Amino acid sequence: MKSLLLFSIILLNTFVLAKDPPSSRAIGYFFAISVGPRMPIFDFSNRSMLGYGVSAEISYTDNKLIPFFVFAKLGFEQFPGSQEFYRNSDYTNFSVNYLPMSLGIRDYLPPVLKNIVTIIPVIEVSASMLIYQEVHDFKSGTGKSDFLQDGVSFGGSVGAGVSMFLLEFMVYYNYFRDSQFLSADLRLRLPLYVSL
Repeated sequence: MKSLLLFSIILLNTFVLAKDPPSSRAIGYFFAISVGPRMPIFDFSNRSMLGYGVSAEISYTDNKLIPFFVFAKLGFEQFPGSQEFYRNSDYTNFSVNYLPMSLGIRDYLPPVLKNIVTIIPVIEVSASMLIYQEVHDFKSGTGKSDFLQDGVSFGGSVGAGVSMFLLEFMVYYNYFRDSQFLSADLRLRLPLYVSL
């Protein structure tokens, strides 16, 4: 009799207290800020040296509609002129300021480590519009006038890195017509809204 009563209570709890299984849908909005070094490569490295960059980003995902994150990013990057460039040219100062605006997609791959800290590989690709300003200051006696050069350039970047949920480390190759550079970012990502 006791076993029948126990079986009845368990069966009743199973039907009365059962909840719907969790939804497999995930929706989220995230905000991120990042900072890191910028290293010019190829022709761009002949006139510029190691710079820095900061950026802010908003990203969105809804795994029922798209299998990846979509993001919009706004940044600021600065590259000073190299000392060798100054020695071998008429320049006393050369620097470049960039304001990149990017749209892209990011995919989080299956975790590679789950024991103590979950580490998730990340890949990313984006298209960018770059507003730039170059400062050109020349040595006295060269007969050249100092000037600022402004413009717009289009390009993109590809990147890979690792994520530990709130903290990410990414490395990028950035391509624009007149400048190519590598960048590394340490990024803090904060959830604005998450629905599971």
